[in-house]
Amino acid sequence: MLKLVWKTARSAWPGIRDLPLRAAVALGSAGLGEPVRPTRLWKAYAIVLPVGLLACWAIPQVTWVMSPSIPAIAVRADPGPIRKGDFVMFTLSHPLAGPEPVNVTKEALCLPGDRIAMVEHPSMQPSLRAGKTDGWYYCNGELLGISKPVGRNGQALTHWMPAEPLIPEGMIYVGSPHPDGFDSRYYGPVAISRLTRMRKVL
Repeated sequence: MLKLVWKTARSAWPGIRDLPLRAAVALGSAGLGEPVRPTRLWKAYAIVLPVGLLACWAIPQVTWVMSPSIPAIAVRADPGPIRKGDFVMFTLSHPLAGPEPVNVTKEALCLPGDRIAMVEHPSMQPSLRAGKTDGWYYCNGELLGISKPVGRNGQALTHWMPAEPLIPEGMIYVGSPHPDGFDSRYYGPVAISRLTRMRKVL
């Protein structure tokens, strides 16, 4: 044990020995025992402080996307009318999303007045008994996504059944290209008043 402590102390000694020199240089000195040069210190402040202040401002403006279901790592609010293909964020309350409401980011895929259709087909999921179906969702004839009867963790999923052929006013079908995305395929369109338009940062 003593040998280990001694070995650790010996390896750390060069760094400890150089601490006064590093402190002096940080304060603007050319080296230990040399006079302090405040100009160097102020130059360092001029670089570091603006960068730090910018980071403090920028970080809260960005939302990190924790789901792999959309092609974005970070987004930020971008006010304006929502168009097809825009990223949108909203608060989702659903038993399958967890006990607490969560913020989710999706894409606006089918807008008010667009024609929405769902066609059921025998499920493509392997190892499911006969009778299970997938829901194929189309917006103006374009395939948006396919729902599944069973989730990745074995939970039962119920796909949304459109009650009318058009997306109602004030509502948007939200989704993603990911086959396992949890979106309007399962809970239907979302009110525009609940959506915040987002712009991709990363």
